[in-house]
This record gives sequence, structure tokens and C-alpha cells, in this order.
Amino acid sequence: MSIYALKPKFQNLLRPLVVRLYRRGISANQVTLAACGLSLLLGALLTACADVPALFWLLPLWLFVRMAMNAADGMLAREFGQQSALGGCLNELTDVAADAALYLPLAFVAPFSGFQAACFIWLSALSELCGVLAQVYGSGRRYDGPMGKSDRAFFIGLAAVCYAWNGSLHGAWYWLMWLACAALAFTCWRRIRNGLQAA
Repeated sequence: MSIYALKPKFQNLLRPLVVRLYRRGISANQVTLAACGLSLLLGALLTACADVPALFWLLPLWLFVRMAMNAADGMLAREFGQQSALGGCLNELTDVAADAALYLPLAFVAPFSGFQAACFIWLSALSELCGVLAQVYGSGRRYDGPMGKSDRAFFIGLAAVCYAWNGSLHGAWYWLMWLACAALAFTCWRRIRNGLQAA
């Protein structure tokens, strides 16, 4: 089970906004690039100011907005004839880059370590690669959980809220991060296994 399963309902709520974006001439690729650019800027700000807990309120807010933008660019592409090879490449590449930028600040927040954050970022990227690989052998993009993109956003957003609220993170978060890394490794395995079975 993954939060990704809620995506169709979320898209229905966004549809009026997507229609307005289309009527204003905004393309799917423009939304994709804007989401990535703003993620990189926020990631850089929080990394530079990781010792200012109050700034981390921005992270869960932005993760929600970014999730909406990611859904909107897909809807623009599919429902308004904007699908392209370039768009597909941008979608995958910018997601990984944005994720890395937004997860990086936690490397500088105790009790997390740089190595731990690096493992989380690397496994996140690997899980997306495993999802894309399914297309290579013809079974379609995989979004299996338990630690898909939406689930990672929830986990990181919750950590940011706790840090912003309390000014520090409980030591239990150290073990929760390793548990999240284990869930990411399992997600990689599931995406490969289910992709091969579907093929």
C-alpha cells in the first residue's frame, strides 16, 4: 500500500486548475521545470540554514505544492496532447534532482548523519530507476510502495514539521530514518520483481 494510490482522487481535485493552466498557455514541461527549480532553491536555502528550525515549516508546505505541480504536469501532458520524449525525460530527471535537493538539508539536522541522508537519497534515486526500468522490458512504469515518492514526501515532511515545531528531533528519528531506508530497499526489490512478472 502506498499514498500513491490516492493520486486519482487528488487529480480530480486539481482538474479545474489544470484546465486554467492550459487556457493560459502554460505547458507541462514549464510546470515540470518550475517545480524542479523551486525545489532546488528551497533545498539550497534549508541546507544553508539547517540550524534555523522555523524555516523547515516551508518544507512540508512545498512538498504538498510540488506534489500538486507533479500531478498537474502529467495531466497537462496526457489530457491536452503535450506528451513527448523530452517531457518524459524531464519528468524523471527533475524528480530525482528535486528529491535530492529537498532531502539534503536533513543531513545537517541531528540525529541524522550525512551518511544516513546520503543512503536515503541514493536509495530514493535507485527506487525511481527501478520503476523506470520496468519500461525497458515492456511492463510499464512501476510505482509500487511501500516507499514511493508520495510516501517519501510524507516521511520527510513529518520530520520537518517535528523539527520546526520542537526545535530539535528526538533520537528515535535516527532509527526511523534507517527503517525508511530499509523500506526503500524493499521498494526497489518490489518494483523489479513486479515489473518482471508483468512482462
